[in-house]
Amino acid sequence: MNTDDLILRLARDTRPVRRGSVWRRIAIGVAIGGMVAALLTAIGMGMRPDLGVAMQGPAFWIKWGYTLSLSAVALAVTAQLARPDTGRVRGLWLIAVPVMLLACLGFLELARTPPSAWLTMWLGQSWKTCPWRVLSLSAPIFAGLLWSFRKLAPSRLRAAGAAAGLSAGAFAATVYCLHCPEVSAIFVLTWYSLGILLATLLGALLGPRLLRW
Repeated sequence: MNTDDLILRLARDTRPVRRGSVWRRIAIGVAIGGMVAALLTAIGMGMRPDLGVAMQGPAFWIKWGYTLSLSAVALAVTAQLARPDTGRVRGLWLIAVPVMLLACLGFLELARTPPSAWLTMWLGQSWKTCPWRVLSLSAPIFAGLLWSFRKLAPSRLRAAGAAAGLSAGAFAATVYCLHCPEVSAIFVLTWYSLGILLATLLGALLGPRLLRW
């Protein structure tokens, strides 16, 4: 059998893929992992006792705006890298937009705060645990994305793993907002971002091993 005959036989039994199937499968994986992360937050850490009041102020929505915008960009990149025909990844530069906006807010906060209080604002009460909690909450979301990739065909495994880790970390940070009482933009920019970065690096490390097909 020559190559052309083999290709024709393999193509004869293929079925067309429904439009949006990649996004749908990724969304299911993220949703399942996100629900597990939310359950772990509620049971293991506890929700903010003042969550209802916090949601009426801008600080909470600034945090959510930051993490959700990172999540949206990361998912768009993940969906591109889930396909075997990925060329140049588009839209990755958009990650810089929420980072720069939050950095501007952080510098405005510092400008309005006495220098003697800068360290307290930056470290908050939970800087030692925040990145690790974000990383731990990203695990079930990353697992959900790995499930999504099982019926997809990524070819750039390290990049796909990094994108999945970035998505998992950003969504985990979104869930962590339900527990975290910190309100400083400079705190979120530093310690939330560190947790997201750790999830991204771990995804890049595990991608070639776990996404191989």
